[in-house]
This record gives sequence, structure tokens and C-alpha cells, in this order.
Amino acid sequence: MRNIDYFRNKKVTVVGLARSGLACAQLLSDLGAEVSVTDCNDTPAVRLNAAQLKEKNIQFESGRHTPEFIAGRDFIVISPGVTNTSLPVTWAQELAIPVIAEIEVAWMVCPACVIAVTGSSGKTTVATLIGKVLEASGKRVFVCGNIGTPFCGEVAKMNPDDFVSLEVSSFQLEAIRYFKPKIAVMLNFSRNHLDRHKDMREYLDAKKRIFMNQGEDEFLVLNKQDPVLKRLAGETKAKVVYFSGTGQFNPNQAAVAAVSSILGINKGLCARVCADFKGLEHRLEYVSRINNVTFINDSKATTVESAVWAIKNISSPVILIAGGRDKGVDYRGIIDVSRKKVKEVIVIGEARQKIEDALRGALPLNDASTLEEAVRKAFHDAASGDCVLLSPMCSSFDMFSDYEERGKVFKKAVHALAQK
Repeated sequence: MRNIDYFRNKKVTVVGLARSGLACAQLLSDLGAEVSVTDCNDTPAVRLNAAQLKEKNIQFESGRHTPEFIAGRDFIVISPGVTNTSLPVTWAQELAIPVIAEIEVAWMVCPACVIAVTGSSGKTTVATLIGKVLEASGKRVFVCGNIGTPFCGEVAKMNPDDFVSLEVSSFQLEAIRYFKPKIAVMLNFSRNHLDRHKDMREYLDAKKRIFMNQGEDEFLVLNKQDPVLKRLAGETKAKVVYFSGTGQFNPNQAAVAAVSSILGINKGLCARVCADFKGLEHRLEYVSRINNVTFINDSKATTVESAVWAIKNISSPVILIAGGRDKGVDYRGIIDVSRKKVKEVIVIGEARQKIEDALRGALPLNDASTLEEAVRKAFHDAASGDCVLLSPMCSSFDMFSDYEERGKVFKKAVHALAQK
């Protein structure tokens, strides 16, 4: 690692104890920092992670935030789910204590070449595919981010000749200071996360931070078919490389091909890897076929654009299960693609009323109080040859800890049908 003495003897509080917060706290402790952790939740998952902190004598509080865990610190590290208006951030700002993101900590000590991928949708797929292409070309690569493996948890294993394919969200980018990927990829930009960002301008400004520290030795990969992103070429000092969907590559694959070309990787190898890629769990994942009704788990689809993509790529009639916590999106965006294909929309979660209001009169609607009930209703209403698609267009945090838990509950409910 580089800069390994930077954190030694620093007093640091990590805010949030999900996967990334835990990994960050452990890394800082290993680097010789005096670490504390605060989390406003007191759930079984938090308590399980807190047990691992005790092994390193890391001070911890849960179920609340107190000023004592902020005062006197050299800096505060926030997890992606922590907002700029949270109490710890407010207290830190009042005390002029720097606030940085978890990915900043990892980047500061990372010796490897970092490829960072952001966008309103497709980040996980593209970051994974970049990793597979690099691996196929003989490179040692770490795929990190919201994919499930925190950057901080892997960085100690990395060498200067290695690569990191890193999925980064607007939440993570809000609190970076010096983070500077060798290659930054911006896939697309559409209405999203307006439950956190006050408007689209603020959301875009957060995304643009991915290239704010880049210079002439770095690369910015932009979607030429996205009018918002295309205009960003004039705002960067980095070398701009464009991509666009073609007959050979869809837009996600074209972004991977652009990164491959920068790294000198053969285009044919990239094409073979993309062709062999079978997809990821919770992303258009085939679950089962029961009485000739197919069930598809697309729990990672937390935007309207992701749901549109899913509906377009399913050839059979669809019964759509959607809903969760609203992110400020416009659900009417699915109407055009759904008119001749979606037989029914079964709505769940906090956003249920908003989705129903947006789609009423355009698509047949039903609702359910739980995801399990929605699966049962969908199966009851489905005809032979139909597809039941979970593509929520919302975050999972009203009912589940994350999209992965939501997808697993969906699959469990489907498998329960098969046993009846």
C-alpha cells in the first residue's frame, strides 16, 4: 500500500456500520489509527458487525449518534448511506473537522490502477464485465463497490501492477476530496436519487465529481448517446473517450470495450467475454419456471430506465412487481414500453400510491402488502407462457436491508410456489 503512515495515530470516527463502514474501520485500525464507529441503528446486522470491532478494540456506539464520537477527531469517514445533513456530519462541519468518503480512505492507500464506474444504471454490470475482461487478458483485478466487496476490505491485498474495477455511486462521490481514478466511466444520466439530492442539478454535480481531480494523464469515458454526458467533455482536463451502443455491443458492453481499448486489450477478447457473460444475481436473473410461468429476479433495478430495459428484453407477456422506497423518479416512463407487453403491475411498498397514481388508466394495477403476497397474486393471475418480473424501480430500504435481501425473498417465495 502507499501512504501507509498517513493514518497512523490519527483519531478517526467512521459513521455507519454496514459492510463498507466495517471494512473501513478495520483498515484504519490496521493502519494505526485510533478508530471509533457510530451508527444510529441497532439491528442484528449492526450488532453482528460490532462484534468484529471488539476484536480490534474499536470504540462503538449504536442506536444513536453522540457529539462525543465526533469532537476531537482528525477527520470523519462516512458510509454511502450517510447524508450530508446527518447529525455527525453537521457536528463535524461545526467543528471544522474534515468529512471524507470510505472510498477516499481506500484510494489514498491503493497502489493499483483504479477504474471507476458511475451512472444512473448499469454500474454493477459494467464494473463486473471490466473485471472479467481484465482477468481474461491475464491481469490481476479486484472488483469492488456496491457489488458487495468494499474497496477498503480489499486494498491491503493489492499490488502496483493490479487493477481495481470500482462501482461508485453519487452518494460516495459527494464526500471525496482527492479521489482520482486512472479511468473514470460515466454510463448514463437519468432521473434518480431525488429522495437524497434536492434536484437533478445537484445529482449531476455529485456524479461529475468522479473526474474533478483528473488531469491530462487520466481518461474520462463518456456515453456519446447521452446528451447530458456528452456535454461534459468540455469540463474535464482528462482525455475523453466516447462510447455508444452498436450492432456488436449494447451500451454497457460498448463502455467495457472503450475501457479495454484504453488498456490495449484486444477487441475480440472483449467481445468473447461479453458474449459468454451470463449475467449477475438479482439482475434479470432467471429463477424458475412453474406451470410454464417464468420468474425473473431483477431486484437491482432501482430506476425506471432499468425496468424499461428489463421489459424490452423479455419477449413474453409480463406481470410486473414494482415498488419500494421512492427515489423521486417518474414512473410514467415505463408506460410506452409496457402498453402491449405488461398485463398487470402489482405494486408494493412505500411508493405504492405514487406508482398507482402515475400508471392509473394506462396499465392494469393491483397491489400487495408484502413481496411474498405479490408473488402469489402474480402467479394466480399469470397464464401459461407469461413472465413474472420483479423490477422494482425503487430502493429496498422500506422493507429490506438492501436489494440483495429483496431478491432473495423473491426467490424464496417463488420456490415456495413450486413446493405446493
